[in-house]
Amino acid sequence: MTSEADRRTPFHDLDEFLALPRVSGLAVSPDGSRIVATVARLNDKRTDFVSALYELDPAARRPARRITHGAKGESAPAFTHDGDLLFVAARPGADDDKPAGKALWRLPAAGGEAVEVVTMPGGVDGVLAATAADVTVVSSSMMPSANDVDDDRRLRAARTDNSISAVLHTGYPVRHWDHDLGPELPHLFDVSAAGTRRDLTPQPASGLRDAHADLSPDGTFIVTTWQLPAPAAATRSVLVRIDVATGERTVLVDDPDADLGRPAIAPDGGSVAFTRETLSTPHHAPRITLCVLPFGDRPAELTSSWDRWPTSVTWTTDATSLIVTADDNGRGPVFAVDPVSGTARPVVADDFAYTDVHAAPGGELFALRSSYAAPPHPVRIDADGSVTVLPLVDLPELPGTLTEVVATAEDGQPVRSWLALPHSAQPQSAQPDSVQPAPLLLWIHGGPLSSWNTWHWRWNPWLMVSAGYAVLLPDPALSTGYGQDFIQRGWGAWGFAPYTDLMAATDAAVDHPGVDGSRTAAMGGSFGGYMANWIAGHTDRFAAIVTHASLWALDQFGGTTDGAYWWAREMTPEMAAANSPHRFVTEIRTPMLVIHGDKDYRVPIGEALRLWYELLSSSALPAADSGPEAGATAHRFLYFPSENHWVLNPQHTKIWYQVVRGFLDRHLLGRDVDPPDTLG
Repeated sequence: MTSEADRRTPFHDLDEFLALPRVSGLAVSPDGSRIVATVARLNDKRTDFVSALYELDPAARRPARRITHGAKGESAPAFTHDGDLLFVAARPGADDDKPAGKALWRLPAAGGEAVEVVTMPGGVDGVLAATAADVTVVSSSMMPSANDVDDDRRLRAARTDNSISAVLHTGYPVRHWDHDLGPELPHLFDVSAAGTRRDLTPQPASGLRDAHADLSPDGTFIVTTWQLPAPAAATRSVLVRIDVATGERTVLVDDPDADLGRPAIAPDGGSVAFTRETLSTPHHAPRITLCVLPFGDRPAELTSSWDRWPTSVTWTTDATSLIVTADDNGRGPVFAVDPVSGTARPVVADDFAYTDVHAAPGGELFALRSSYAAPPHPVRIDADGSVTVLPLVDLPELPGTLTEVVATAEDGQPVRSWLALPHSAQPQSAQPDSVQPAPLLLWIHGGPLSSWNTWHWRWNPWLMVSAGYAVLLPDPALSTGYGQDFIQRGWGAWGFAPYTDLMAATDAAVDHPGVDGSRTAAMGGSFGGYMANWIAGHTDRFAAIVTHASLWALDQFGGTTDGAYWWAREMTPEMAAANSPHRFVTEIRTPMLVIHGDKDYRVPIGEALRLWYELLSSSALPAADSGPEAGATAHRFLYFPSENHWVLNPQHTKIWYQVVRGFLDRHLLGRDVDPPDTLG
């Protein structure tokens, strides 16, 4: 008879894990009667995820119903004022038997087939639909020298036909995350009238890059963030209002001390809420607060006394409250903020993190929620705070259990963590003495302004738990959800309070009876990779260290990352020197697995190349210089030429976990595991 500890789950097989459906992209009709979510599944070749739209029952009585079936998938659902569903998809057009670029499609509420609304030479990137008028605005890109959409198509064809990829820049930045910027620039187009594509933002320069925009309920104006150049090759974000009828653009809020974002127009169109993020300095961390601007008046900061950072903003349909989410103590609850007093109260506070929150006329909210115990799934939140799960996809069974661990830092601050344990590391009811302590994997989050509070398909602890590891997910100094002072403790001092917090969290975890403290490893990506590198040069307590997309030499990183100006706000040159892991390479005695993607522009590949060379040439575990083992090393370098900061393609995700688990098994379990044969 199979015991609970031996039960197989999708996390025991990487192919089964990758085949699990992934939910995102919630949309709610203006009257609250229709809910649509996006579900992505692995394609037949297992090389990509293809999304489809599903309609949910708001009353949670009927199963979800798939309503789109495009071969290339559908995304970005949005409802029109009369209940039709808009979405973005690459499908054969009405006069073309070949798949076009991403176009805007409309699925009538009355039923029938979806019809193409508009195509753009640069594709449709997103859609805004008015909730009380027949107005639709899409985002797309155009070449700066194009006179109109047809001219844009000609210029794009000329570049393609002549294999031209060159870009002439006149400003900064030139890259972003995983793609080059330019020469095309984002625009907004009014596509309300059939067959029209009226440019609302001619000559936008870089104003709409990474823009957050909202369309008024009556469709007469847009409020959007707008990027402006700032001194020292920086950018800053202001709020502008764009009149849909004329395209007239007016600056609403220009705050030289902050970036403004996430505008949400009130249901009556009389005001707009938005977030304000102060510009950091090397000595002061940023602060994010919620503001509201009554049109014709001055903006008011609502949450200056609330020690949390709003991460999303929307209004209730009666405009009596602003609904926000915020990281909080390892969770991401929903709060209601009074738009006059700024008082924040919890709407729902459980062990989940909420996203995609939408208000409905009946007073209920619809949202996606997740935690480390459950991937994203749709829910309804009633006025009394009760939560009802809306049927969509089955949640996978987990290979272990989740608990919390709280440590005490050197300065007395509590440092909390999630600890995921295999079933075998927990006492079984029938055999209370059956605990088999598991080796510990310290997994450090990125950011660094972040929190381990929500499900990650990419950084998934249960894949390691299923392999027999206990996984510690700590929130050290710089983590969000614990107040401004907790962030400030690590600001400009990445190698100090964050490091000692992580060591304190590890000490607390190894005291758990389900953890084998004699077998430990550390792992992290991005800032977590930085911390992995720092740990490698400062302690020998770990048997192996995995560092993904990591910062290594801060003297070179600052000027090569895709946003060097924000790094200049993070640390002075003196701080960067004091906190740079590369200075301690000669102290590294722990085998390290270095992982990096060549298309990573946030942490450029030069960090990994220098780290790899210096590990082999200068660490205490260099490659052998001669003999039959010449060139051999305990260190490893997993390189992805076509991946970015995260490694997203399913076939590469599988290799990532295979190599990581093999590396850890070798050094913690003494088990030699051959790498995938596809690596040669």
